[in-house]
Amino acid sequence: MQHEPSASTHVAVIGIGEMGLGIALLLASSGHEVIAFEKDPVRRAALPHEFKRQLRRQRMLAGESGVPQADLIGRIRVPDEVEAVRDADWIIDCIVENEDAKIALADALSDIVRPDAVIAVNTSCVPITRLAARATDPTRVIGMHFMNPVASIDAVEVIPAVQTSVDTEEQAAAFLTSLGKNALFVSDSPGFVSNRLSHLLMNEAAMLVSEGVAEPGRIDSIFRDGYGHRMGPLETADLIGLDTVVNSLDVLFAEFKDTKFRCSPYLRRLVDAGYLGRKSGRGFYDYSSKTTTKVASA
Repeated sequence: MQHEPSASTHVAVIGIGEMGLGIALLLASSGHEVIAFEKDPVRRAALPHEFKRQLRRQRMLAGESGVPQADLIGRIRVPDEVEAVRDADWIIDCIVENEDAKIALADALSDIVRPDAVIAVNTSCVPITRLAARATDPTRVIGMHFMNPVASIDAVEVIPAVQTSVDTEEQAAAFLTSLGKNALFVSDSPGFVSNRLSHLLMNEAAMLVSEGVAEPGRIDSIFRDGYGHRMGPLETADLIGLDTVVNSLDVLFAEFKDTKFRCSPYLRRLVDAGYLGRKSGRGFYDYSSKTTTKVASA
């Protein structure tokens, strides 16, 4: 169930992958006008179909929002140029989990966004303080780590940069409450809390598969049936996207210089093969048929 905001705002989502799709639809469901910018022209052309597909999936997971599909999709505008975000009240960076790319976007936005706009960086591992330093007003930058699937996960990890103002923190908490989300504030550190823990788990699970200790389905069953987790670590990795998991592990390894974050060679090989999880139809599991099956161990 979505919560109606006290007033409709214009929110720009930049980078419309799986997370960007989910966030844009959440915003539209909550009454906001959405500017969805995707740099890749091929993907941009496919967005009308992708929004409808994602909306069907969201409604299966979280139920009907009460807003007709045509009205909801009508709140989302897909421009050809990033300059279209100029008048947005909020900017949400959902581009690839790569620090250089996010810095480049931060530099570009410094010449575009309104002085009073808040820039929220959706990232799982990249430190927010370094990105805030590139903004015209670093006090207006904050991290917001939405979790997948956006429609059904209530928690959003919120990460103030060193420079983030108290006013921006309060605005972020109120904004997320208007979306029906629970803002959980943590300090700025690579991986924050959720991914510093979860990526160790997913990486070690990949190691177990590559060593032949257990197949993916057995590992995930142990976590679902043994620990009561909603999803196992390898199902979660497939949902997030194995390329995103690898990128995040690389960030953690570069930041901490600790071998516990060294990416599993098997996990990297899956990505090299184009097996990225649900979004590509194959990862630790094969999603090409109605019955999900495990992919053979390396």
